[in-house]
Amino acid sequence: MPHRVLLCRSLHPAGLSLLRARDDIEIVTLQDPPVEEFHQHLSSADAVLCWLERVDQAALAVAPRLKVVSRYGVGFDTVDIPACTARDIPVMVANGSNDLSVAEHAMMLMLAVARRAVDADRHVKQGGWWLPGGPGMVDLAGRSVLVVGYGRIGSRVANYCRAFHMRVMVMDPAYHPARIAADGFTPARDFHAALGQADVVTLHCPLGPETHHLMNHAAFAALKPGAILVNTARGPIVDQAALVEALRSGRLQGAGLDVLEVEPSDAANPLFALPNVVISPHNAASTEEGLARMARIAAQNILDALDGRPDPAMMVNPEVLGR
Repeated sequence: MPHRVLLCRSLHPAGLSLLRARDDIEIVTLQDPPVEEFHQHLSSADAVLCWLERVDQAALAVAPRLKVVSRYGVGFDTVDIPACTARDIPVMVANGSNDLSVAEHAMMLMLAVARRAVDADRHVKQGGWWLPGGPGMVDLAGRSVLVVGYGRIGSRVANYCRAFHMRVMVMDPAYHPARIAADGFTPARDFHAALGQADVVTLHCPLGPETHHLMNHAAFAALKPGAILVNTARGPIVDQAALVEALRSGRLQGAGLDVLEVEPSDAANPLFALPNVVISPHNAASTEEGLARMARIAAQNILDALDGRPDPAMMVNPEVLGR
């Protein structure tokens, strides 16, 4: 009997070809399914490849055959890890697939805000030339940046910022300050104190209870006036109400966001009316190369798990190995 693999969206050919090369794999493809349709097909699936679909207790309850959950990306906040672990279901992520793409996107947002790129583009296309009130742009060189999260993406961004001749501070309790210092960066131990020195804050930490609304009213109050915020991590790391207030008051010069607290957002989102915000639709990883890497690794994770040899380096819950 073939393994039934549920894809929650169309998969890039780089990954699809790996699955199709196996004669023991049956592929079922959905297109961004509503919960009811997702659960219906999950009930007969041996493996699932998820984008933003929630694999929670309710999903697991209708999935008696499920042997692996593979994420199209590196985040896993939509998956109930303890529940999967209790079922001995490995949760796999595509480590190393999108760090380059997301890091480049973070720099693009940082530059777009610092140089008012979207404002200038819009103004020129509407028949204007110089922006009213003057350029209002700043250099990145010589400015201090606080990189929050020093994993694959954050460490790349730190190096990119150094190449721009920025002064780089790094905040990540998972890394010993000596390790950060050895890499040539300044370890930040007190978050609010570091915010007071930062001209730019760029977020690259995972979403969890300790980082939910990490950037809240108190954090924005501690932030150096006129700073820039970049978020390519997860939307709920930033309290949107506090962000809007900081932008309207001028506490922030601007923000570059690839993620929002609620996705997708409706047209009434107050961020959309603010001229000093640049927003992309959670697509930082979605370059042609990034999509191919994520698809290839996510598909291979499924095959490895179904073959009984999941790669521990790709597992969120490696403790299920050997059970």
